[in-house]
Amino acid sequence: MGCVDNGRMCHGQAVKNGVDFVLPVENSLLHMYGSCGDVKVARVMFDGMVSRDLVSWNSMIDGYVKVGDLSGAHKLFDVMPEKNLVSWNCLISGFLKCRNPGYGMKLFREMGRLRIRGNARTMVCAVTACGRSGRLKEGKSVHGSTIRLFMRSSLILDTALIDMYCKCGRVEAASKVFERMSSRNLVSWNAMILGHCIHGNPKDGLNLFDLMVEMESVKGEVEVDESPSADRGLVRLLPDEITFVGILCACARAELLSEGRSYFKQMIDVFGLKPNFAHFWCMANLLANVELIDEAEECLKNMTKFDGYISQESLLWASLLGLCRFKRDVYLGEQIANLLVDMDPKNLAYYQFLLIIYAVAAQWENVSRVQKLMKERKLGIIPGSNLVDLKNIVHNFKVSNNRHEGIEVLNIMMNELSHIFGLPCADSGQSSVEQKELQKPG
Repeated sequence: MGCVDNGRMCHGQAVKNGVDFVLPVENSLLHMYGSCGDVKVARVMFDGMVSRDLVSWNSMIDGYVKVGDLSGAHKLFDVMPEKNLVSWNCLISGFLKCRNPGYGMKLFREMGRLRIRGNARTMVCAVTACGRSGRLKEGKSVHGSTIRLFMRSSLILDTALIDMYCKCGRVEAASKVFERMSSRNLVSWNAMILGHCIHGNPKDGLNLFDLMVEMESVKGEVEVDESPSADRGLVRLLPDEITFVGILCACARAELLSEGRSYFKQMIDVFGLKPNFAHFWCMANLLANVELIDEAEECLKNMTKFDGYISQESLLWASLLGLCRFKRDVYLGEQIANLLVDMDPKNLAYYQFLLIIYAVAAQWENVSRVQKLMKERKLGIIPGSNLVDLKNIVHNFKVSNNRHEGIEVLNIMMNELSHIFGLPCADSGQSSVEQKELQKPG
């Protein structure tokens, strides 16, 4: 995002030297203010420009997108005298980042209607949007378009396809994309492992994890397997926190208690990773699934032993959600949520809290009732989707082999809880494809 104070100093130097009205300088300053989140100053500059080019318009739109003002970005987009592919990509990715993949796809379809050919970034955005909104048919269509356009396969695009197919429940198709990849990195491995662990056969995910790390042979972060039998693109990688969220989720789904305990221990002792709320929640679900209810609740209470920085608020939420999930004691959470709603009827977060309480207890009629109330009060509901981000593991409160009724309701609330619990994420709504920089292709 940069330092706006240093940027202002540069702006001052431009004024001092009389070049502040030179178009390339104006565009650079416009981009600087937008990137630093000061869109008000950027807009004042934009409106005062004697002449503007595409860079000017795109920089201003990008500035709005960066601060989440999609309305301002769209209004500017609509009045642009001309648009290029950067303009379209910027707005589509903006709606994607602001958790509105449906409108991103609407723009993508509009591009097709106008016969505007997208590039690799456009396709990645479209594929990711399809995955987040469960649009398998459109996702397959976008995949077909990349083939018909002879678009060169890339690490980012293939990983996005894996992510999309997994989230749409087509793990076999994702596996085919994964197997034909010429190079893979940790993000692509994570996408495939989590696809198996969450949406497919948990044991396939565990097997793929073992293949990735080959723990008895790991000597460094990345070690190329040069054996004659090695698969193309096979590397040994150290897993990260995201990998283990999937692994522990797989153990919970398959009720593999001893394996789950072992993986949790390996994460800490072998790989030196500090567990966060997501890992404790998965372990608690595993324990609850094998009828160790008291131990499941104790697991959540023990989080502070691993992370002394967990806030009292987070512990309160953990205890409350554990109470609702494991003991089916909804009354306490319901009373707290209703009290908060009565105190501030226009606070969307309090309604989401109430939705969470009902959802973890599988009271879907009450979930529908609250959603209807939110609609009547014109508060809006965050769009849901099918097992969207990796963060949904935390909010998939009862993990089982079959996708249970109402799981979409949990997904619409995952970002809110992710902020509360301080879970790691790239843009507070991005998928596994975007959770890290795509680096070190294998």
